[in-house]
Amino acid sequence: MNEAKSETAQERTTTGLPGEIDDIADLRPAETVMDLQRLGSLQPFRLSFMRILVRQMVRDRWQIHCSQFELDDLGYGFAVYVLQAGTEIYSFVVFAVYLADGSRNDRVIAGQWDLTMALVQGEVTDSQLQHLRANVPLQEVGRMSPEMLVLSRANRSKRMFDNVVDSLATGLQPDISRLKDVGYLCRTTAVYGSGKFGMADWGVVQRSCRSFARPFAAEMFTCFMLRHFSVEQVQHIASHRAPETAVALDSDIRRYLGIGNATGLGMAPFLIKHPQLIGRWMTVREVSLARVLARGKVTPEILSRLLAMIEKVIQHTRETHVKDPAQLTRNYQLMAELTNLSERLIGHQDFTDWQWLKARLIERYSLDTIETMYSLMIELYPHLVDDMEEYLGADEHLQLRPEIALSELKRTIESQYDWALSIDFRKPESQHVFWYRSEEKMEPRLGERYVESGADKELPVQVARSVKACHALIVSDLLLHADSDVVHFLLRHPDQISIVRRIQTMTPLIYGDIRANLADQDMQPMHLLRAKLSFFGVSKFDPKSRLWVRNTMFQGAPLISELDSGRDLDDWYFPVAPIG
Repeated sequence: MNEAKSETAQERTTTGLPGEIDDIADLRPAETVMDLQRLGSLQPFRLSFMRILVRQMVRDRWQIHCSQFELDDLGYGFAVYVLQAGTEIYSFVVFAVYLADGSRNDRVIAGQWDLTMALVQGEVTDSQLQHLRANVPLQEVGRMSPEMLVLSRANRSKRMFDNVVDSLATGLQPDISRLKDVGYLCRTTAVYGSGKFGMADWGVVQRSCRSFARPFAAEMFTCFMLRHFSVEQVQHIASHRAPETAVALDSDIRRYLGIGNATGLGMAPFLIKHPQLIGRWMTVREVSLARVLARGKVTPEILSRLLAMIEKVIQHTRETHVKDPAQLTRNYQLMAELTNLSERLIGHQDFTDWQWLKARLIERYSLDTIETMYSLMIELYPHLVDDMEEYLGADEHLQLRPEIALSELKRTIESQYDWALSIDFRKPESQHVFWYRSEEKMEPRLGERYVESGADKELPVQVARSVKACHALIVSDLLLHADSDVVHFLLRHPDQISIVRRIQTMTPLIYGDIRANLADQDMQPMHLLRAKLSFFGVSKFDPKSRLWVRNTMFQGAPLISELDSGRDLDDWYFPVAPIG
């Protein structure tokens, strides 16, 4: 989409943010921001959830210690870590079991894992530990309790785990070149929270767990602790295999090792089901960008830092090893464009404000480069954006306005959902795929409408189609009931209540609805995954098919031992391998 088409959001919309931080006049329009292809180009940025969590951990000097570490010589057993976060106490409990290589599967259909874990309120008692030992390894089929905040599981990396153990046991550090290929020892295949399987729901977490009251904070902390345990586990195995020669991992390597993640379609419908939350995330990012564009001063020091950051992104992308041809092409293009841009910026006399750079980006560069540069621009001005950390949450309450005239609703749809009305759903390719939920694992899947059965079980994620169908009904209804209001229309067509409620709730907000036909033959689910993962803060996006992706979390992040050092530890964006 041509970003230059419109420069500011429409006046009738609102960010939904407090007035004192509402920079609405300078925000990019929804037709630009909520375009699916652009969403698929988003990069992690300063206000991604992992970055916010680590800043909170450092700022509040969270104390984490291991209270039990009961692993045998081969690394099987369990460990318990206790978090003291102010007056709040939590326990991270992890179970490690033997798993044959042939049984290791990253897909959600797997039933066995190398590691299973839980985050629990308070210090676990012996009886709680026994309950966790019996149920956490079972994951979805286990019995969870309201004290549990997060349930997760992970597998060892075949390429790295044993290799690192072997190196440490012989007194050597692992090969840096191999670490670049993977970047983690274990990868999680699911992280569940927000009330799933009988755990504490999001409302309880918000009220009683202040340390994790931001979206996905508890889930991100669980991954952070998994990263820590994976390092301790390989060191433990190496020291028991060769106690005379084994060494610990170098701190730079420990910092570089992240935690892997395998993500499939499960998170995609989340973006459709939570439009107000997604709208808030996008608003926070866009307000941050607007502040930088309006208030960020371009000084020689800022330019020097920007050039260094661009070089870091290029190196990070060079170290991102993928096999997917499309992603490889995108990565090469990003590196080439960033190199070209860097050369243009060096000593450029016209670069005196960010609006000049924004115009050049829109004129000459791809979406990947544009959105990467916006992430870097936001990074340069923490004093302009960090207060936005507090506004990433939103309660989903779709409100119906039954009293308004039906003709007004018709005009609203034609004005705000023109993108949906422009789609021709009579074409077979426009309804080629359907989304459904797997009965076996209760996870979203994609089916081909004209090839597979199951379209009658389709999930309600086709907002564009529903809006267009609703508009057609309104047009025909007004021919018979010209003076009707919304409530009488809904009495005649009760099946339209859900979409009318959504339209009326979302229309005043700038962002929220993704402007795409999610049933189209050419729709790329990977764009949905990347959009959400960018707000998590993942790096090294590595598609394994059009339906699932591997990525890396917390790579380069500070270690537990560094949290209370008092040093600035917020420079781990776009991590690069240590020299060695």
